[in-house]
Amino acid sequence: MLAMSQDLSQFHEPVGEWFDRRDAPGVFEKYALSDEQIEQYHRDGYVAGIRVLTDEQIDVLRSELSEFFQPGHPGFEYWYEYHTNESPDPNQVLFHALGAWRIGRAFHDILWNPAWTVPASQLLGGTVRFWHDQLFCKPAGHGGVVAWHQDYSYWTRTAPLAHLTCWIGLDDSTVENGCLEYIPGSHHWELLPITGLAGEMEAIRKVLNDQQWEQLQHPVRVELKAGEASFHHPLLVHGSRENRSDRPRRAVVLNAVKDGVCSQVDEPLLEGIPSLGKGAPLGGRFFPQLYP
Repeated sequence: MLAMSQDLSQFHEPVGEWFDRRDAPGVFEKYALSDEQIEQYHRDGYVAGIRVLTDEQIDVLRSELSEFFQPGHPGFEYWYEYHTNESPDPNQVLFHALGAWRIGRAFHDILWNPAWTVPASQLLGGTVRFWHDQLFCKPAGHGGVVAWHQDYSYWTRTAPLAHLTCWIGLDDSTVENGCLEYIPGSHHWELLPITGLAGEMEAIRKVLNDQQWEQLQHPVRVELKAGEASFHHPLLVHGSRENRSDRPRRAVVLNAVKDGVCSQVDEPLLEGIPSLGKGAPLGGRFFPQLYP
């Protein structure tokens, strides 16, 4: 299934036939969010339970993912980041990697899947451009946490703030296996400092005031069926707890920006790719336009 060391970032259209074409007749109507869903996103900072993958698409993505778990697989050099365990505790495993779209054909093509790009265009209010992908996988029995954080804390090298995260489950995600947890309305908080992505779930405490800490005690736990997605705002505080169940919890995360977001640094925005230069809008080979 893998690209056999061919860097798929050179292709800005699907290379397979797994997903609907973005220019297919009626595609917007098929996948558009309702007014109520859009209102919830702006009020709470998220909207969840959006079906974006079929069972067949899940199967092909899982097949590719199983190969990614082996360091040194074909195309390994194209990862931006690759952590077999980002947790400092070897007894709590969090597989986390960026760059699957360059290596796996289905992980490449999912970028252009209108089941998520159409909602993304509605929530961003314009043209959807790719930022980067992520894999978050927690094995059965000893899966680690993703600590409370805001995504944009890690993305301040790009501006203005016009970003969106789409979290897609490749397994059913439940309270038992470490589903997403959100703090509704926290996207109205200020930008918080980075306090760590793995390890201590509540490391964020040291940068919260008492009112924010109290709000953190009442999260919404977002259980999703495999193939369902949750979209959230880049300032929404979120995380997920350990997987102590007998089932894995695997997810692909697609991060997008509204066209016009620019680099704020002269350094490369992602490891191993050329610099765009400070002030340059995201675009070109590694940041393709996805929709329309």
